[in-house]
Amino acid sequence: MIEPIPDLLVLPIVRAALAEDLGRAGDITAMACVPADAQLRCVFAARRGGVVAGLACVRLALAELDPSVVFEPLTRDGQTVATSTGLAQVSGNARAILTAERTALNLLGRLCGIATLTQDYVDAVAGARARITDTRKTTPGLRALEKYAVRCGGGVNHRFGLDDAILIKDNHVAACGSVGEAVRRAKAFAGHLVKVEVEVDSLIQLREALAHDPDVIMLDNFSLEDMRQAVAIVDGRVIVEASGGITLDTVREVAETGVDVISVGALTHSAKVLDIGLDAISN
Repeated sequence: MIEPIPDLLVLPIVRAALAEDLGRAGDITAMACVPADAQLRCVFAARRGGVVAGLACVRLALAELDPSVVFEPLTRDGQTVATSTGLAQVSGNARAILTAERTALNLLGRLCGIATLTQDYVDAVAGARARITDTRKTTPGLRALEKYAVRCGGGVNHRFGLDDAILIKDNHVAACGSVGEAVRRAKAFAGHLVKVEVEVDSLIQLREALAHDPDVIMLDNFSLEDMRQAVAIVDGRVIVEASGGITLDTVREVAETGVDVISVGALTHSAKVLDIGLDAISN
């Protein structure tokens, strides 16, 4: 079971999306065409198979417009579903349902797409030690939701922001003068609960970084052979992460080099939205 994301984190995102869509005058189409007391029963259905993520977005979008709308989940986040599967059924005031429809579908489709792509990567490395993780390449304002979707797809989360771990990248190294000096400074600064990761782009930098005891070393755009050598040099002393242009076609080979973690920015910046529709149900 996937631990649900708290409504406290989801609600501000849903409210902002609704406000953007409602604009200054509200849903004038619904007001023009649909009687105020009209009732509607609908199902959110997957047009193609995938992994469910983001049902709370649907529930909260509907509740914001009319708390009396009944939301009945037919699936759960993290569940793999086939084409034409009903994800949730809703019933109640027609105007409220139709006004919330696009916000609900935008968020649900986006998150299901991320979860589905993540599962594809996780399945591709099945049996290897490597875990699939995301990056900070997320849609501004949606990071908490998108990282939740990664978990729904079986992946794990990298750091959430600049404040929960130290990650030294190439430009930090350039500003410090060397990998070793950057790691030394980071270790001196970090609190006892803060981990230090350093990105390296060569085996020479790897050896220099190891001498200063980071917690994690990221191999940036290494060849497969250099990855294997890096894993042998590290010999289990620190966590080894592979990163840089890793695709579904290459992720298995990367995993077989023995790295511990594979970070994939595409999980959030390039996932295709899962096609989901809202279909009215005849009484």
